[in-house]
Amino acid sequence: MLDECARLLDEAGYDALTTKEVARRAEVPIGTFYQFFPDKQGLVRALALRNLDAFLDSVATRLAVSSPSGWTDVVDLGIDEFVRMKRTVPGFGVVDFGEVQATPGGPGLPGTQRMLDAALENNVVVADRLRSLTTDVLGLPRSGDTARAFLVAVEAADAVLKLAFRAHPDGDPDLIAECKRLVRRYLADHLA
Repeated sequence: MLDECARLLDEAGYDALTTKEVARRAEVPIGTFYQFFPDKQGLVRALALRNLDAFLDSVATRLAVSSPSGWTDVVDLGIDEFVRMKRTVPGFGVVDFGEVQATPGGPGLPGTQRMLDAALENNVVVADRLRSLTTDVLGLPRSGDTARAFLVAVEAADAVLKLAFRAHPDGDPDLIAECKRLVRRYLADHLA
């Protein structure tokens, strides 16, 4: 059902996504759909969580294989993986980590800023998970200052990457490079 949701998001967008059409495409009775998801928003929330887990798993795997020399390698790898997923993963252009985008690069639809967690904004969840992954891999301290720095870095990267995908369907390479430069320079004050 999540795969069909993602494909339908790419084909028709969020507004055309219906529980009935997802169930039809997945070849399951609508009652079965509702056993797993309470509604359209619950389906999209599950897709966003799956996307975040896939992103973090991929980053962790790539870090294990590449043996990063420092946190700047982690920044580049994370941004590269996000861009790769935007380009290749069904539905990721509309719903990456929760915020539903009516068009590539935003803006996000109202009411979708807390899809990953009812109490926390999506980027807070993403920043915390990235910080945990990075601190585990590199042995960095888990202070409040580090948490704030990761949140600011994720918010900044999110804004610039949205701009990159508004400027070009595959993400403007120059803006992606600027995103990496911006995040590296900002985090240098907190992690170097």
